[in-house]
Amino acid sequence: MPRLRVLALLSALVLSACGAPQLSVPVGDVTAANFGDRKPFDWPGQSPDRYAVHGIDVARFQQPLNWGEARVSGVNFAFIKATEGGDLLDPMFQNHWDGAGRAGVARGAYHFYYFCTTPEKQARWFIENVPKAPGMLPPVLDLEWNPFSPTCTLRPPADTVRRNAQTFLSILRAHYGQQPVVYTTPEFYAQNDMGRLRGVEFWLRSTAAHPSEKYPDERWTFWQYTSTGRVPGAAGDIDINVYAGSPSSWDNWLSRRQVR
Repeated sequence: MPRLRVLALLSALVLSACGAPQLSVPVGDVTAANFGDRKPFDWPGQSPDRYAVHGIDVARFQQPLNWGEARVSGVNFAFIKATEGGDLLDPMFQNHWDGAGRAGVARGAYHFYYFCTTPEKQARWFIENVPKAPGMLPPVLDLEWNPFSPTCTLRPPADTVRRNAQTFLSILRAHYGQQPVVYTTPEFYAQNDMGRLRGVEFWLRSTAAHPSEKYPDERWTFWQYTSTGRVPGAAGDIDINVYAGSPSSWDNWLSRRQVR
């Protein structure tokens, strides 16, 4: 059973990429969150603080982290952007991936979906760039509108969105042996009736209300509750998330959902 680790008792050391000593914690051992927020929200109901297992998501917008410091400060998992569309590889993917792995952070890779490229091409691109590594978290499909894209503002009808998502998910499930997690936003979820996707776990964004308010009746596994978080070992704003269950539930989830 995982346990909340007292930071002063941690003694296992690995070397960071720059050669400085860095703490490492075994994957699955839960460290308590010691985070801040540049724009803290006064949660009126169910606060993220009631959940024991916290983590982050990162992409090229984050500079190299001191992952060891982040790990002992409560980063138990990380979703790391790997690919977008059919030809973009996040330039920070490998750096974040390697650093998280050395620190004992449960790590998974995500793909940002591009609505002007076929799901088959996007799935192949993700598989080409994210090796199947034992112990990794299931892959994640990030589905949200991107109004700032300079090349694609297409918004297909909801049935097309769901059908293409299922195609992408099926290809990744066949390759990695795990059903991918789906990340989405309140607007995208509602406009595309994402609750009709079957057999998936959701990672839901909701920065001003509990997911039960923004996604009525939907079950979720991960909740992204802020994009202005401050985490030891990371510079600037960072997205922070929680896992829906207890530390023992987290241990069980990992045992079922890690790639083998």
